[in-house]
Amino acid sequence: MMYQAYQAKHDLLHPLREAARFGAAWVRAWDIGAFTPQAFRAMGAVGELIAQARLTHTRPDFGIQDVQIGNVSVAVTEEAADETPFGTLLRFRKDTAAVQPRVMLVAPMSGHFATLLRATVKTMLPDHDLFITDWKNARDIPPAAGTFGFDAYVEHLIRFQRVLGPGAHIVAVCQPTVAALAAAAIMAEARDPAQPRSLTLMAGPLDTRVNPTKVNALARSRPIEWFEKELIAAVPWRFPGGGRRVYPGFLQLTAFMTMNLERHINAHLAQFRALSGGELDAAAAHRNFYDEYGAVMDLPAEFFLETVQRIFQEDHLPLGKLTFHGEKVSPAAIRRTALLTVEGERDDICAVGQTVAALDMCSGVRVDMKSHHLQSGVGHYGVFSGRRWEREVYPKVRQVIQTRS
Repeated sequence: MMYQAYQAKHDLLHPLREAARFGAAWVRAWDIGAFTPQAFRAMGAVGELIAQARLTHTRPDFGIQDVQIGNVSVAVTEEAADETPFGTLLRFRKDTAAVQPRVMLVAPMSGHFATLLRATVKTMLPDHDLFITDWKNARDIPPAAGTFGFDAYVEHLIRFQRVLGPGAHIVAVCQPTVAALAAAAIMAEARDPAQPRSLTLMAGPLDTRVNPTKVNALARSRPIEWFEKELIAAVPWRFPGGGRRVYPGFLQLTAFMTMNLERHINAHLAQFRALSGGELDAAAAHRNFYDEYGAVMDLPAEFFLETVQRIFQEDHLPLGKLTFHGEKVSPAAIRRTALLTVEGERDDICAVGQTVAALDMCSGVRVDMKSHHLQSGVGHYGVFSGRRWEREVYPKVRQVIQTRS
């Protein structure tokens, strides 16, 4: 009943949010600049904050229409290079004849859509023929499509990498770094010609025994049966995925916001001040961030539970127990793939040491093909978005890809 109760509350509050949105728009329409009373703007600010206090369950647009390559603006078109009921391999096709390194950017399946990596895409796109794993919202996937666990996730990465073909690269961000490493190992052991030339693992939980975070502590605080009983719900029948068991995106977002509740409260207070003071640029930045942050997707229950148990509770990868369809996954089988790991100094989700652990696991890779970058002054999201990502982290990623292309 948990999901049904959430949906009922969401539907019940919809008229209030729409009325608040109309009121905020009316205030903006009658704003006459310096002569507008502060109390009038404050009334509009309250209305906008009420209107923004909602979640959506539809993927936002990437909104990338063109990209600057040198002095030329090149049109960008999104196209599906491959598709399954659970995800699309989305290509950002550029209107240019230039041949660039093919890269699959592996987005997390962790409660948000792949558009959370929009800044990562924008930075990488000028230099690469870029593809991204665009995972679908589980509540929109009919139960007849079957289940989707950790092995299915790895299968998708192998399948998608084969679509890119020999000579391509993988960049994985956060949670899917484990699956990406597993896929590369499986392809290496099979001598698959499409095994990646380079593998970049960014801010991922490859060994959560190192410097455990609040996220890691929470995963170990309860038995897996508790997670299944308390956090798994059935999708209401009004949606295409009605009856499918999922870990609801609204629960994941609640957990994330609770971890940094003071930061979110302060951000909304700052938004109130910005709206009241007519600071339109600051207000727009806040609005854009929370529109994206509040767009949530449900995860298939089996994927969520297997990820918690195998990666966060039982440490299958660092202990050498990770399997794929019952067969042991051996990172040591990787030999031809260059490996880069990236961590953020202030990361409170995947702490320093958890990602670089992959370098020791991949004992078959030559030392000169391994590298690590610890980015100072950034938290989790700063590893793959923001100015330091663009100016300090990305050049390292680009160099590894270019060297191996």
